[in-house]
Amino acid sequence: MDGASIAALARSLGAQVIETHISWVLLAGADAYKVKKPLRLSFVDYGSAGARLHFCREELRLNRRLAPALYLGVVPVTGSPQQPALGGAGPAQDHAVHMRRFADGALFSEQLAAGTLRPADVDALADLLAASHRAAPRAAPADGYGSPARRRAAALAALEGAKAAAGGGEQATLHGWLEAQAVALAPLWAARAVDGSVRECHGDLHLANAVRLDDGVAAFDCIEFDPALRWIDVLDDAAFAVMDFEALGFPGLAFRFLNRWLDAGGEHAGLPALRFALVYRALVRAQVACLRGPPAAADARRYLEAALRWCTPGAAQLTITHGLPGSGKTFASQRLLEQQGAIRLRSDVERKRLAGLAMLEDSQARGLDLYGADASARTYARLLALARVALAAGYPVILDAAFLRRAERDGARALARELALPFSILHCEAPPPVLRERLAARRGDASEADMAVLEKLLAVAEPLQADELPGVLRTEPGVDPGQGAPPGRGAA
Repeated sequence: MDGASIAALARSLGAQVIETHISWVLLAGADAYKVKKPLRLSFVDYGSAGARLHFCREELRLNRRLAPALYLGVVPVTGSPQQPALGGAGPAQDHAVHMRRFADGALFSEQLAAGTLRPADVDALADLLAASHRAAPRAAPADGYGSPARRRAAALAALEGAKAAAGGGEQATLHGWLEAQAVALAPLWAARAVDGSVRECHGDLHLANAVRLDDGVAAFDCIEFDPALRWIDVLDDAAFAVMDFEALGFPGLAFRFLNRWLDAGGEHAGLPALRFALVYRALVRAQVACLRGPPAAADARRYLEAALRWCTPGAAQLTITHGLPGSGKTFASQRLLEQQGAIRLRSDVERKRLAGLAMLEDSQARGLDLYGADASARTYARLLALARVALAAGYPVILDAAFLRRAERDGARALARELALPFSILHCEAPPPVLRERLAARRGDASEADMAVLEKLLAVAEPLQADELPGVLRTEPGVDPGQGAPPGRGAA
């Protein structure tokens, strides 16, 4: 089909037409129909009717993973070029992906701009993506997807495509940084390709491809036309949304999304490669904006500047929480991670991961005791090991755990001293009646600490000593520290 045929089809449907560089989308009442343009480009080949049908079917298959309610089917376009019809009798001249139309203003990008995006929806998107990654097929190393050579080439190609948005010095800075990082990260990338981290992902999860529906959130319009763009490291897939939150002015929500995804999937070992993924994703969006020409110059510049920001090393520091179950450690550390742009490691989540459980899975139903001395010792050792990885990668780290024993706190302080990094303690407290009330009301949280655990810990807790008090951060006793948390505009 060509533009004239699309216009004729739109008139017959009473539809509005939205044109992208590779497709037309017809919005007709409660429905949307996506028709692929008959073109051949360096990155996509829709040149034949057979190819377009194949990619319509692939788009349906792939997008039903993350947006099953949106993708309804593939329908033939029949009739003549002058009088096309959807699903009519006679041979098909082309095909369209039939989708459910969503409400105007429902995109995450639109809701961010309007100030209506809910933190719970950010969490839901992270959970959705993590579940998709767990279920996704894994690439064999022999396939070559996610290889060091392919990653380097893709990033440099994106930089070349975005050069219209960059000054000469900026182009050189980014090129040098990408080349140096590609050398440094090659062993990690190769190891992750072997260990199954390269999977069939979304591939294009910027925030205009995430949407709030009546029944939850969804991610749509994944990459169907080039397998190499979707068979990628899961960290690279998540990095697209992280990058876009930050580029659009919400670094706090970027780290909220990232930490929720990490909690759900446990991909902390990939953190040394995160900055490269973020720079690459920003350059991809800058390249896309450059292709749209002068009207998108501001967008191209925004993403180019985001790429430059992510090249700058972070200010690593280590913070631990201190307090009994129910004292508000997770609420307070959530606020702090969004303000600092930090990686938070939760003992409640890692304790379950060590036992082979998901973060909201019930350990008691499996007959497991996760709060014994041995389990706690393993949990604290894991927290320190993961913190070392994140700190070495240049991120502030918050260890969300009780840290009621002096030896546990000293272990964390020793790690910060070894790495020559600032160390602080976020002290949370509340009266025992408030702790008991909060624990009794707790639902849908990774923590399973109950009254029995609280009573045991009350008996063994070792208060902060005088030499620990310098640098202690305190929350107000008895007040829920989650109240009044900032809406994700913290500094990255």
